[in-house]
Amino acid sequence: MHTNLPTRALGSSGLEITTVGFGAWAVGGGGWAFGWGPQDDDASLGAMRRALELGVNWIDTAAVYGLGHSEQVVGRLLRDLPADERPFVFTKCGLVWDERDRMAPPRRILRPDSIRAEVEASLRRLGVERIDLYQFHWSDETGTPVEDSWDTMARLVEAGKVRAIGVSNFDVALLQRCEAVRHVDSLQPPFSMIRRNVAAREIPGCAEHGTGVICYSPMQSGILTDSFNATRVAALAADDWRRNASEFQRPQLDRNLALRDALRPIARRHDATISAVAVAWTLTWPGVTGAIVGARSPQQVEGWIGAASLELSVADLDEIAAAIERTGAGTGPARPSALQGSSTK
Repeated sequence: MHTNLPTRALGSSGLEITTVGFGAWAVGGGGWAFGWGPQDDDASLGAMRRALELGVNWIDTAAVYGLGHSEQVVGRLLRDLPADERPFVFTKCGLVWDERDRMAPPRRILRPDSIRAEVEASLRRLGVERIDLYQFHWSDETGTPVEDSWDTMARLVEAGKVRAIGVSNFDVALLQRCEAVRHVDSLQPPFSMIRRNVAAREIPGCAEHGTGVICYSPMQSGILTDSFNATRVAALAADDWRRNASEFQRPQLDRNLALRDALRPIARRHDATISAVAVAWTLTWPGVTGAIVGARSPQQVEGWIGAASLELSVADLDEIAAAIERTGAGTGPARPSALQGSSTK
């Protein structure tokens, strides 16, 4: 599909993706262990359509989001689009749920037979012949060597079922073990002004090896947005995973919101939202290809789409680093060593 947003190459995969992509975690709805509470499918479709209208050219989902439901909703979107207007579709495997107990945490399974079964199920739900980027969601807990799992992924590429393969939530050691079998096209780590740990090793390591990085939760699941507050936490749905997440509990929440408030002057200077500033910050780090940003309505998309073209200055980055230090929010490096420029077009 044509886009007027900046794009970057996803490592050496051959995929040119916009610097922001649509995250379909919340699209899965509620009623499972890591849901965001109830979500209307029509609102999800409206949000995704708005993202595409504004130039976003990829959607990131996963089999486990809503226990298959997010992929089904993305499939509905794709069916209504002409082939040349379809976005790239990224999805994930390796979190296997129990249909008898939808609220039980899914198991981390990367056995070759399980991966093969999962890709077929995802292809059916999405209604596509090939997945553009297929990713491991988490490392395996069954004792399966990651080399065997990754070899299975390489064979899916050879079979034409997937175009590129990546991993999510992997550390440097696991990345190196995969790389020895077949090149890792992408890493999907959590990365935000609050959760910065991967900036120390994983992101630089990926840059060194030609592996793309698409970071998730750049707005820290809603904290780094203009209107979030402690009252909103108390009002979250009973099955919203954030109710029990440490970053949403005091005292962490107070530090995180203090950091968010420190972004207001920067947002005003750029005539942008705090959401856009938070996402744009992740994109300034050398090695980061794009950021996955969720939305539950078209209006939420419009709140962060400006991040794709927002260029933070050295002074902005210094101000943010000082705010991180002052508030004590999160952990990890607080400032990129250099602005990313040449890889953006």
